[in-house]
Amino acid sequence: MRLTITKPRDPAEAAVPFYFAAMGIEYAVLRGRRNRQETQAGQYERRDTLTSLSMGTISLLTPVVLPKLLKPLRLGRSRTGRALAATALALGAATTAADIWDRRNSQGINDEGRTDEQSTARQIASVTGPGALALGAVSVVATVSQAMTGTRLWGKRFLPDLGSGPLALAAAMVSWDFIYYWNHRLMHEVRYLWASHVVHHSSERYNLSTALRQPVTDSFSNTIPYGVACLFGIRPKLMSTARGLNLIYQFWVHTETIGKMGAPEAVLNSPSHHRVHHGSNRQYLDRNHGGILITWDRLFGTFEPEVEPVTYGLTTNIRTFRPQRVISHEFRDMLADVAQSTTWRERLSYVFRGPGWALENRRARLGNTVPDAPVLPAVAAA
Repeated sequence: MRLTITKPRDPAEAAVPFYFAAMGIEYAVLRGRRNRQETQAGQYERRDTLTSLSMGTISLLTPVVLPKLLKPLRLGRSRTGRALAATALALGAATTAADIWDRRNSQGINDEGRTDEQSTARQIASVTGPGALALGAVSVVATVSQAMTGTRLWGKRFLPDLGSGPLALAAAMVSWDFIYYWNHRLMHEVRYLWASHVVHHSSERYNLSTALRQPVTDSFSNTIPYGVACLFGIRPKLMSTARGLNLIYQFWVHTETIGKMGAPEAVLNSPSHHRVHHGSNRQYLDRNHGGILITWDRLFGTFEPEVEPVTYGLTTNIRTFRPQRVISHEFRDMLADVAQSTTWRERLSYVFRGPGWALENRRARLGNTVPDAPVLPAVAAA
């Protein structure tokens, strides 16, 4: 019997009216607390809320638009895809040649005595290096994302169809949450992935609107394809349902109006646990990555209870409400670091090591007086 796979309605999209109703209730509660001069971090601020809503709207559109844009760029599937990969390799070769040229001309010459040849080599590498990595990333993402969809992997499953009953749905929910934990954790530990995810952490407020401040480049930020679960007999339709239910659950944990919940927090994610996740306090950094279950954090050593008051936002806040800046700032900073690098090891480290390493290494290389965010040579005046 052949299974016909149809795209179900996304539960997370169907819940949009609930999101706005819940935000209205939270706003009323917080307004009363404000009158009693209670905490301000959870209060709604017009510009911040509008930015979060903009991110939420764009994040609904990109899963529809991006796959269509990436499809022609698959390696080996089209002339465009092959040309993209070839361009990335050519830029990589040019960068390597510039590095060699620079090293040969730097022998025995100190910083004050840099030659014109050295300066030219570094200028070339500062453009070709970021270009090679950016185009290479697009090529890889386009190829892998198309090859690892749930529908494709379902056709290659090595376990029988689990059906569509309650047990199958439970398996999908647990599978999605487990994969989500590792993807979410990697988003905090790999700078390339953090560049997408940082959008969600960019607000210095913490209320239900923050839940809607979603990354808009998810196609570039998932390391472990969720479709892998389909290899184990879980239908793609159930995985889509699990995704929506997981997002709905995570919506309500973005609030300060609910305190600690006692015994359920031993297993389930909660507002208290997730407040820690959004904290920029040193002991709260990169903790509590679970979606529905906090069990994964307890098992894999990333759990941290809420003890001291949480300071929300980034360790270095971007101080802007412009959506385009919120979306792009870490990508720009990452490419700027790559542009200023002198070896492939350093370039790849700025992309694949943690964001904390990038900041510390930049300061060690250029001195503690440098700004947290570097500037791309080509956009210094932007």
